[in-house]
Amino acid sequence: MANVTVIGAQWGDEGKGKIVDWLASRADAVVRFQGGHNAGHTLVIDGNVFKLSLLPSGIVSGTMSMIGNGVVLDPWALRDEVKKLEAQGVAISDDNLAVADNCPLILPVHRDLDGLREAAAGSGKIGTTGRGIGPAYEDKVGRRAIRVCDLAHLDSLEPQLDRLCAHHDALRAGFDQPPVDRAALLAELKEIAPFVLRFAQPVWKRLKKVRKAGARILFEGAQGVLLDVDHGTYPFVTSSNTVSGTAASGSGLGPNATGFVLGIVKAYTTRVGSGPFPTELEDEIGQELGEKGHEFGVVTGRKRRVGWFDAVIVRQSCAISGVTGIALTKIDVLDGFETIKICTGYRLNGNVVDYLPSHAAEQAAVVPIYEEMPGWSESTAGARSWADLPANAVKYVQRIQELIETPVALVSTSPERDDTILVRDPFED
Repeated sequence: MANVTVIGAQWGDEGKGKIVDWLASRADAVVRFQGGHNAGHTLVIDGNVFKLSLLPSGIVSGTMSMIGNGVVLDPWALRDEVKKLEAQGVAISDDNLAVADNCPLILPVHRDLDGLREAAAGSGKIGTTGRGIGPAYEDKVGRRAIRVCDLAHLDSLEPQLDRLCAHHDALRAGFDQPPVDRAALLAELKEIAPFVLRFAQPVWKRLKKVRKAGARILFEGAQGVLLDVDHGTYPFVTSSNTVSGTAASGSGLGPNATGFVLGIVKAYTTRVGSGPFPTELEDEIGQELGEKGHEFGVVTGRKRRVGWFDAVIVRQSCAISGVTGIALTKIDVLDGFETIKICTGYRLNGNVVDYLPSHAAEQAAVVPIYEEMPGWSESTAGARSWADLPANAVKYVQRIQELIETPVALVSTSPERDDTILVRDPFED
């Protein structure tokens, strides 16, 4: 039986939470492998809504859930999220949650720096969530991060604090801010340490044991391929690699363990924050799509930008991430449109191109080439088989998989877990 890696194949917000939750109910372990609490996953189970930012989506279904070393961990956000879910009746303990002891921590100084930079950036704003994710990754690469395992050795933290503060104090001075209050930071770490350490362990070792037993592992990505720090719409990207290959390095298992790569794809396109968006609709149709799809960020509450389905970027994402099959979500939002458009290519400086260029100016300059298809008036909401879908909806799905050169494995027809059409079982592939 295959393991499954789930990634977003657009700019995030594709509906990964619902799909991961659906798959997690059939998996033995779920592991987050990159990102931080800038991710936003909404689960709807029997009418109950659960909103996650840091915890793996499998935690709600009771599946063994792990936060891998590729994640940057805000320990206070972790505590808040655990408490919130426990208040909703979700049982969380070290029996069903593990945190990699080599996870870098997001600290208050990272949140400070994130906000200061964004406020000073003017027209160069990237549109971060302001939660310190980027600065935490910078400190990881700069070898000055404080990690989960360090929480058990706070009495010997001074050398690491020296490295951390030497860097941050210089940056803070440039923003006319006082130096890092080392005593206050150390006190905060001592207060949160017992909570985090109860979940801390070598996640790679736990995963190795699970895999050796022949169990199913679900690797859960955050954001989307077009926000990848290498392959996305740079510089309007996140601070980590969001492609499927990161599942190996971010969990501690090798690349031969990641299995079926499932790309989550929304039946239209959205993005939050700044950056190029070739098919963006700033008219009544875009307004209608946004309202019907409830397009507001789970983490930030920001209104998402909305546009027609862009087959060019999804084809590119699927190629870059080695996607085996896609899960198409929110097709029910397209119910009632007389015609539906799909972007099949771009015009750039008088030429037709079949990919999104790397340079920001060229990305902003591309003009979409559209193909029109007839819509459908019947409802697709709650459909659980091909027979439940209108003929034109089936044709739309088939056309998408032709254009992106990747087969459809699942179709989601509502936020509810069981409103899913299974075309190809990733775990049995």
